[in-house]
Amino acid sequence: MQIKKILSLGIVLSLTTSMLIGCSSNNSKDEKSTQDLKITMVSDIGGINDQSFNQSAWEGLKMAEKELGVNVEVIESKQASEYAQNVETAIDNDSDLVIGIGFQMDAAIKDAAEHYPDQKFAIIDHSYEEQPKNVNSIMFDAEEASYLVGLIAGKKTETGKVGFIGGTRNPIIESFEYGFLAGVDASGNDVTALRQYADTYSDASKGKAIANQMHKDNVDVIFTAAGDTGSGAIEAARENNKMAIGVDKDQNSLAPQNVITSAIKRVDMVVFNTIKDLVNGEFKGGEVSVYGLKEDGVGIAPTTEKNVDPEIIEFVKEQSEKIKNGEIKVPVNKEEYDKMK
Repeated sequence: MQIKKILSLGIVLSLTTSMLIGCSSNNSKDEKSTQDLKITMVSDIGGINDQSFNQSAWEGLKMAEKELGVNVEVIESKQASEYAQNVETAIDNDSDLVIGIGFQMDAAIKDAAEHYPDQKFAIIDHSYEEQPKNVNSIMFDAEEASYLVGLIAGKKTETGKVGFIGGTRNPIIESFEYGFLAGVDASGNDVTALRQYADTYSDASKGKAIANQMHKDNVDVIFTAAGDTGSGAIEAARENNKMAIGVDKDQNSLAPQNVITSAIKRVDMVVFNTIKDLVNGEFKGGEVSVYGLKEDGVGIAPTTEKNVDPEIIEFVKEQSEKIKNGEIKVPVNKEEYDKMK
């Protein structure tokens, strides 16, 4: 009987010790989730001063640092060949979450996710056929914002010619292109659209050269979806007294009299929300999160009212509501655009 009592006491002590250790471990985990989390963003080649996509993501990261108390770091990619190494560096730096900015980082994130199954990743603007369980893909209905600025371009043009400049031809940029074309068509005016791809997201001089040529061809409104290349097109608009449409963030400050609107993607908001989910233990690994007009993830810039007449803005709002309630389905590619026409 005495032996049994001693054994029972030993089991109780052992269980108590295990519970205390478990509580201590959980407390450490909770403490880390609020104070010691490290988030590393790996930028696309545009860098965090591209006045566009990467910069918006960086602003979301800095907001998370300020409001959530997480530690943040950015690794800027100078060329595409650096993506994989930069992701590896972020992992080696004990990052709790690695965020890849842009669809061009798809292979680097996927390979790292396979090699480091316990590491959490997020990627902007790309999802996978077989979504890795440790990756949250963040997508935008960019065609919806592009449709709205297309309406504005179609209403504002005085020459009856508008232009679109894309970065590289791929499904993401094509969604901008065909959403814009559909909006121009729906403006109610007879408008011709010229289109060209720059094959780069970081060459402002090339964007300017393409825009200058379009201006010579009587185009007076150009929408550019090409990262920092677009800043060159905006510079051309300012110099030639033409109209430009910004992308990803409100780009009116680059040329206040010329950037009449911008197709907004709230990359800052979704980066912040993704980090907030991580802090709250709700990271959406294995999921694809999609943000459109309904989710307030895309839209037109607040500064639109500076250069666009109120009746046009009201028309755009009406069309926006039709997109939200499903009356209008905006095309994302040529096939859907041709079918819509």
